[in-house]
Amino acid sequence: MTDLFSVEGKVIVVTGGLGQLGTEFASSLLSAGAKVAIYSRRPIDAAAIDEKFPNHGGRLKVYVASVTDKEALEAATDALCAEWGVPHALVNNAGIDSKPNGAADQNGPFESYPQKYWDEIIDVNLTGVMLCSQVVGARMAEAGRGSIINVGSIYGMVSPNQALYAYREKRDGVPFIKAVSYAASKSGLLNLTRYVATYWAPRNVRCNLISFGGVKTGSFDKEFVDAFLERVPLGRQAEKGEYNGVIRFLASDASTYMTGSNVVVDGGFTAW
Repeated sequence: MTDLFSVEGKVIVVTGGLGQLGTEFASSLLSAGAKVAIYSRRPIDAAAIDEKFPNHGGRLKVYVASVTDKEALEAATDALCAEWGVPHALVNNAGIDSKPNGAADQNGPFESYPQKYWDEIIDVNLTGVMLCSQVVGARMAEAGRGSIINVGSIYGMVSPNQALYAYREKRDGVPFIKAVSYAASKSGLLNLTRYVATYWAPRNVRCNLISFGGVKTGSFDKEFVDAFLERVPLGRQAEKGEYNGVIRFLASDASTYMTGSNVVVDGGFTAW
């Protein structure tokens, strides 16, 4: 049973692996014996890698490749395959959202929401997943095996509840509207996942989505957290490490009969 959940020796690509959750995923997979290739839009030197991943043991590579740049993704995957072979799993983790303290029009009314913000978020969160799945998934399909793990959100299943953000207008005197683009991008992953799952099923490449809830980071306003937790049956946000188990599960042989699924890990938020 232990071997069934093992990822030891597997080559796993994590996009956005230098970010907050990406670092968690990469560290967890490394601790389980996997070889991890991070695709990042920004470079990192060897000293910084050792500091961020102190126990990588030479089983970590970082390639500079934005998820929106297919040529860079192809070059990174060519180099990875030459060094470590075809990946066993791809974690499509890279993603962006509107900045809570960004320009007023980023968080303004839907009627005047600028297309440039829509384009930026859709490009990374949806098109980027498609491109990474194209590039890495094609190599997996050639090898006749693989697991693509898409990182989604509860906001891909339900609309953002604007009441959670009402305190901002009371506090700042300016309406704060959670923008449409993040939710639209994450909901798009639902059918992208199903499409890829059914398309590559004959080649034994699986594709599943994980819809995460809120994670405890300390970066959210207390008013937002309090209002959010009233809607979470477990009454708390996830600790950063609590998402690692489902990533490992979907990358391991324990999930070989799962494809096209949406695994919800949200403390019960969408159960109400």
